Amino acid sequence: MKLFLISLAFAIPSICISQSIQPSPSNIVKHISYLASDKMKGRGTGSRENEKAAKYVAKQFKKYNLTPKGTEGYYQPFIAKVRRVVVPDSLRETRNVIGFLDNGAPYTVVIGAHFDHLGMGRQGSSKDKNPEGQIHNGADDNASGVAGLLELARYFSQNDVKETCNFLFIAFGAEELGLLGSKHFVNNPTIPLGSINFMSNMDMIGRYNAERGVGIGGYGTASEWPEIFKTIKSDIKFGTDRAGSGGSDHGSFYAKQIPVLFFHTGGHDDYHMPTDDTEKIDAVAEAGILGIEIQLIESALKLTKLTFTEVK
Repeated sequence: MKLFLISLAFAIPSICISQSIQPSPSNIVKHISYLASDKMKGRGTGSRENEKAAKYVAKQFKKYNLTPKGTEGYYQPFIAKVRRVVVPDSLRETRNVIGFLDNGAPYTVVIGAHFDHLGMGRQGSSKDKNPEGQIHNGADDNASGVAGLLELARYFSQNDVKETCNFLFIAFGAEELGLLGSKHFVNNPTIPLGSINFMSNMDMIGRYNAERGVGIGGYGTASEWPEIFKTIKSDIKFGTDRAGSGGSDHGSFYAKQIPVLFFHTGGHDDYHMPTDDTEKIDAVAEAGILGIEIQLIESALKLTKLTFTEVK
């Protein structure tokens, strides 16, 4: 952890945003350290700690003066079916957490990340040989994405710019059980789906590898993306993938013919393991990745609305 904190002293890769509100490595560390601490017991769907994580996100949304846009304040409750390793299937109460930045615009950009993880290894999906009773902290998967969500909420709510789109920030529940939170939202939207310009999703953005770079999916889901990507300037290496579907929450939006982006730094040996811990996160690189996402969003906002294209 000491070396990790020292690394925060290095400069963030160059991004074209105000110094005072640019994505902050220290904020990223703060959010991930809370969400992925042992006290949160892996944020398993239906657990008390999962509820604490939802409340943490809601508190940040309120801090940034986002309008509650769930069905119960910031929350959109739903029932998730948990298929656990030993005990029979069970139904668990969980929720999406939704905040709205109203710019009085006809269209809205959705920015999302899931906040649940595998809990104590009893709900399935763990890669460990003996997962039961072990805390799966999920620092990269997906406390890193939630930290990114909160930093983008901070940026767009405090940049003193009235953008040409509104923003809907969503922390999805029960992603690990089959994208249940995002599926619930698109089937029970709290804003009209037709008003959504595009959706940007972050799932595992904390383990940047400079040789591999960050992957950005959804490149083929809007005819405008290729030209928009030409505007990006960053020291962070990135690659693109055309697909709009896939194993994360953007796939639920793509299925409704909404253009998407998907940010992901790739798999690693700690994926779905009890060893996915905070000290392994590269917060400086994550801040740079968020800088790329901001550039893409702001470039896209220069257009009226993106044109959905199906990826063959």
